[in-house]
Amino acid sequence: RSAQAAVEDSDQIFTELIRSIERRSSEVKELIRAQEKDQVSEAEGVLEQLKQEIAELRKRSTELEQLSHTEDHIHFLQSYQSLSSISVSSDLPSIVVRPLQYFGDVSKTVSELREKLEDFLKGEWTKISTTVNIVEVVLPPETKTREQLLQYSCQLTLDPNTAYTRLSLSEGNRKVTWTGQDQPYPDHPDRFTNYCQVLCREGLSGRCYWEVEWTGEWVITAVSYKDISRTERGNGFGYNNKSWSLQCSRGGYYFIHNNVGTKVSGPQSSRVGVYLDHKAGTLSFYSVSDTMTLLHRVQTTFTQPLYPG
Repeated sequence: RSAQAAVEDSDQIFTELIRSIERRSSEVKELIRAQEKDQVSEAEGVLEQLKQEIAELRKRSTELEQLSHTEDHIHFLQSYQSLSSISVSSDLPSIVVRPLQYFGDVSKTVSELREKLEDFLKGEWTKISTTVNIVEVVLPPETKTREQLLQYSCQLTLDPNTAYTRLSLSEGNRKVTWTGQDQPYPDHPDRFTNYCQVLCREGLSGRCYWEVEWTGEWVITAVSYKDISRTERGNGFGYNNKSWSLQCSRGGYYFIHNNVGTKVSGPQSSRVGVYLDHKAGTLSFYSVSDTMTLLHRVQTTFTQPLYPG
């Protein structure tokens, strides 16, 4: 598996792990809020009962105060006996005051969980780093000479059904020229409508080498999966995860894949060689003149046949 695939898998796994921790965090918060709500409700009930008891005591105190000023002794004895028989409820609720330490136990438990998780991750990180370090990447020896590359030479033809309307094909569909004027192409679902680009008919899945000669201000040579969008924005060669492109101009070279560009240094040439080893996951661009100069090399995993463009 390629490094990019391992990075993507690791990113997905860690994303799922983070989401799992976030879910547990939300559950803990909900438990704390629910407990807080229950305690507040219980305390409000106790407070209301205490208010009623206090009101009753104040009422009896007032009546006793008034009775103390009466001069009718018989009335005093009768009233006092009646008032003294009213007893304050002995079944007063017990009030348990739980300080911040009560919820502090939750914080302590979560903190201990964090420490255990960090210790676990440290141990697992050692295993992961060791695994990465012992991986042996075996790549085929890099082909450098043009003679070696030409043994994988393949004949390519441009597909007029994919050509942007202002591109003209000639020389048996082996040459493409920007005309600036619409060509009489019929409507076709494979035709690019937003970018001046064209694909070849041939889908490549083995070892292949081809060369592109160009003139003018600039040109883009690329490879692409067949299912690249033909009508949506962002389907230009290199500006998505379905194509890899090298932009060639008088100012130099620029490699683009998945909308990420890399400035490429190398000798200027009107001929660019492209070598694909689909199984090995390598794509190499060369400046071709009297000598061969490697401009840029891609190491990845190709999941579909590639169509030159």
